[in-house]
Amino acid sequence: MSEKMLLKGNEALARAAIKAGCKYFFGYPITPQTEIGAYMSRELPKINGTFIQAESEIAACNMLFGCAATGKRAMTASSSPGISLKTECISYMAACDIPAVIVNVQRGGPGLGSIQPSQSDYWQATRAAGHGDFHLIVLAPSTVQEMADFTQLAFDLSDKYRTPAMILADGLIGQMMEVAEIKEPTTVPPEKPWAVTGHNFKRKHNIINSLILDAQKLEDLNIERFKKYDIIKKNEQRSESYLADDADIVLVAFGASARMSKEAVDMARANGIKVGLIKPITLFPYPENAIKKAAETAKCFLTVEMNMGQMVDDVRLAVNGKCPVDFYGRTGGVIPTPDEIFEAIKRTVAKEMK
Repeated sequence: MSEKMLLKGNEALARAAIKAGCKYFFGYPITPQTEIGAYMSRELPKINGTFIQAESEIAACNMLFGCAATGKRAMTASSSPGISLKTECISYMAACDIPAVIVNVQRGGPGLGSIQPSQSDYWQATRAAGHGDFHLIVLAPSTVQEMADFTQLAFDLSDKYRTPAMILADGLIGQMMEVAEIKEPTTVPPEKPWAVTGHNFKRKHNIINSLILDAQKLEDLNIERFKKYDIIKKNEQRSESYLADDADIVLVAFGASARMSKEAVDMARANGIKVGLIKPITLFPYPENAIKKAAETAKCFLTVEMNMGQMVDDVRLAVNGKCPVDFYGRTGGVIPTPDEIFEAIKRTVAKEMK
């Protein structure tokens, strides 16, 4: 049965993962995601699960790889520099078509940066989650409730398409507390005949390996994998729209930035400025169809991010030159306020009226 309670975002994510059937967690502490591992270390032994605090982020991700290769639902979590250490293994999992969930509760960077909230790993998640040609499914929660809901969705999509999935959260959503309902899963994990579970001489060996020395075979496999990504793009684009149907200016913001942007939209509307918001839920596949539709009537777009403008190019590609795309952002762990976003809206209005 579902449970409704006051939870930190990190705790809601961990609790929802267990509800989704995740009994295996491998991690290493780093602020601001440490509560995920702490929760798993306390709760997994109660359900005969396994929690391992590995000796490093690299080790944790390779443990995830091994566990997920047996068909089990498993997860790891870290924060920005820790995810960088995991990227080699993430590439191996993508190459082997292994479903697993990776959580990034972002902090300011580059380098060690700060422990404050950030969204500066957008490029890493959507463009360079590791070496080679591959994508992750990437989900971006903006509330504690979505931390829970998107975690269960990540496991489902990862299993459905046999590909790793990432929850791209940030320190604000991970650390804040809201009432959230941890829901019962509505799906059953699929059978996994590809898994390395032992065969008892009843079937052929399942071999999971990413080393393919024949160039033509590797090219063929990459082409097939990108056909799968095209199916994901067609079927799994997700976003939410707020007052965007008649908006002259459409804000595009994901995660924590969408919270402040929604309030700025209300402030603008109260001052007679027709502003709306599109909140991407999936960052891969990017919800380009929703932005293309809004571009048919909008006069301009304004992306709002906690980085130096990493999502701007994706919005521009979707808009396809139909109208200008502006940017407002804060970085280094600074959180944009609704007042600041409203001022950015007014500057955009003034620029477009020239």
